[in-house]
Formats: sequence, structure tokens, C-alpha cells
Amino acid sequence: MFDTTLHSLALLLGPQWTLRAVAETGSTNTDLLEACRHNPQPRLLVAERQLAGRGRQGRHWETEAPDVEADTPLTFSLAWPWAAQPLDGLSLAVGSSLADALDPAGQALRLKWPNDLWLQGRKLGGILIETVVAQGAVRAVVVGVGLNLRAPKLELPTAGLRELDPRWTAALALATVVPPLVALLQGWQGFAGAWRGAFERRDALRGLRVAGEGLSGVAEGVSVDGTLLLREPGGQQRLLRAGEARLQLEATP
Repeated sequence: MFDTTLHSLALLLGPQWTLRAVAETGSTNTDLLEACRHNPQPRLLVAERQLAGRGRQGRHWETEAPDVEADTPLTFSLAWPWAAQPLDGLSLAVGSSLADALDPAGQALRLKWPNDLWLQGRKLGGILIETVVAQGAVRAVVVGVGLNLRAPKLELPTAGLRELDPRWTAALALATVVPPLVALLQGWQGFAGAWRGAFERRDALRGLRVAGEGLSGVAEGVSVDGTLLLREPGGQQRLLRAGEARLQLEATP
């Protein structure tokens, strides 16, 4: 399914990259984390199906078997050797890069802090960033991405890329999003500046009431390091980092 796309990407990205596609694996993130513990180098791994994929905070994320090949969801991971760059806000920048590549007009896709792509208030995709640490320092970053081609049957509201355009396939989406993601990783200097602005243009929560895990308030955007700014009912502003709480839109009475 991905052979032609990987060949084209290999020509574009250069020989320093290792690109591979598999029919099935437990988790593309887990596979690349293990590979980078031995040899941190640029890698791309795409799977037609994941059996033990993970979401944020350890939630299980298994790829649903598609009815037809054209509906195969896209699941892949990128590994990148890391130096001393800040990690803060990277998931927001990745989400912005994905949204800008898939929806360049900026009319459809929104970003739910800290790692979800939304279409009309429904989850279209997710991001999971993990690191390889050695001797107290980050040696590699693995960026996992999952994008629905059609809305899977889950408890939460979901969406698929084919709602935007029925011509989307997993291979086309891979070819579309990988080059800008690689450019992001190669040029990453932090979230402040252009990436903060890119996220703010698609921020799905700003100005809305959110709640979760004992928290509630109005989302007021993000700081220069990607921290969520939450205005609590008493008027205090609270700063939330990714992983501290799982927020949802607060139900309207």
C-alpha cells in the first residue's frame, strides 16, 4: 500500500532516513523507541494496523480493521535524534503542522489542546510524543500520529479525512504530512513565535468552558511554552501542562 509513497519520500528526505512499512505491529511508537535506544537516527515507520497502540496518559489505541482498503486509517511514527532543544509545545506544533498540511485553507480542522485534531467538534486524529532518555538527557524523540480516513465506531464522537474529500487515502495523507513534519523537526527551536501563532489560529478550546479531573474554567489560549491558560470560576488563572489533566468541553446546562 505504501511502497510508492515511501520510495518518493526516500528520494525527498535523503539517505540518512530509514523508512519502513509493515502490515501489522503492536505500536509504531514502541518499535521506534526500541530502535532509538540502540541507534538514534531519523526513522519513519508506518503500519496498516496497530494492535497495541497507545494514546496520551497510557490510554489504549487500537487501529480498527477497515471495511475496504481505501478506509485504512493512517498510523505512523517519526523518530528524530534530539540535542538540547526545548520539548515544550512540540505536540501543539506537530498538530499545527498536520492541520496546515491537510487543511491549508484553515477552514475545517481545529486543534484540541494538547494533542487532538478535530473536525466539527469530533476527533479526527491524535498525536503521541515520547522520548528516549540516556544519562539524564533526551537522545531521541518519537512522534506518533494517527489519522482516521473514516470515523471509527467509538464511544466518543469521531470524524474522518474522507469527510473533507473522498479522495483521501492513507498513502496520500502520509505523503502530504511527512515532509512538513520533517521540516518542523529539523528546524525546531521552540514553540514561541510562529508555532504559537499557528496553534492559536486553530485553537478549538479558546473562549470555551472546559472541565475535567476536578478542574473547570474558561480556556484562554496557551503561553509561549504551550501551557494551557485556564480562567477558573473564582477569577484565578491556572496554568496546565500537557499530561496534568484530561479536559473536555463542559456540558451546557
